[in-house]
Amino acid sequence: MSDPTVRVVVIDEDNTIRRFIRTRLEAAGMSVFEAPTGAQGLAQAATRLADLVIIDLSLPDMDGIEVIRELRGWSAMPVIVLSARSSEEDKVAALDAGADDYLTKPFGLPELSARIRAHLRRQANGDRVGLPQLKFGLVTVDLGARRVVRGSRIIHLSPTEYRLLSVMLRYPGRVLTHEQLLGEVWGPSQTDNHHYLRIYMGHLRHKLERDPAHPEHIVTESGVGYRLVGVH
Repeated sequence: MSDPTVRVVVIDEDNTIRRFIRTRLEAAGMSVFEAPTGAQGLAQAATRLADLVIIDLSLPDMDGIEVIRELRGWSAMPVIVLSARSSEEDKVAALDAGADDYLTKPFGLPELSARIRAHLRRQANGDRVGLPQLKFGLVTVDLGARRVVRGSRIIHLSPTEYRLLSVMLRYPGRVLTHEQLLGEVWGPSQTDNHHYLRIYMGHLRHKLERDPAHPEHIVTESGVGYRLVGVH
């Protein structure tokens, strides 16, 4: 726990709880980043390359369950829920969404610290071993490290761009409909917003294709959706 490279994102609307956790974890040598909303938490987790996320389920902009699902679309980092919701249904829903652990409020910092240590140990001991490096064209995607490289240059993707790419990487060579991609990346309420998809596919092509105007890998299936080809 003394490793200064360990980065933790705390997503909680309550400023006092965020500061309380931050003080304890920073004293243990970790870098801690705070977020009062789900959207800010997702952005912090992606841009800070977080090693672990602590999240409350009751957030002002979106349910914590939804945040966990979004995280799981592009990351295998440990997620610990810290919530006043104590029902079995809430715990099962959070764990099914991809959370690794669940603590109810009020909580003890020694127990939280012990669970963080346990999850970081498991992660260090090989939880990420087996997550592949996938390639197409000049692009290499390291799913364990959440890193995208084109040639010798690291490519910085936004959280949404990375989620979109990771969904396509799960189904290489397969045609994915507009509705499937929108549902996976933006949620089931956004499946009609095809312009979102066009914009972000344009971003990915600009960053990853040799000639964005004539893409070789992120291929349009006219009127249907998109397909990622040449993955190995």
